[in-house]
Amino acid sequence: MTDKVIIVEGNRDRKKVLAVLDEEIEIICTNGTIGLEKLDDLVDRLEGREVFILVDADESGEKLRRQLRREMPNAVHLYIDRVFREVEDAPYAHLSDVLQRENILVKKTL
Repeated sequence: MTDKVIIVEGNRDRKKVLAVLDEEIEIICTNGTIGLEKLDDLVDRLEGREVFILVDADESGEKLRRQLRREMPNAVHLYIDRVFREVEDAPYAHLSDVLQRENILVKKTL
């Protein structure tokens, strides 16, 4: 099991991130908002791991980000440019840049 985890909203976001990664990282989909019980389980499961939050630059993404920030204050928050709004719509090069800023290995060519 890898020490790094990226939390995204949906499966299309997960696929987009997987396409650029060049290291083994667990990617967890919340499928939008997350219930309190599921969130508590997630917090417990991710204890001691390096957690990154990568959600859409829209209202629902920001709501999820606030919720995760309260429960996982040590998580690193990654942001896509608001112009793209959704992780799945961000160009591969932009997503690679966002990930590389946090020393996450990405593929050289896509």
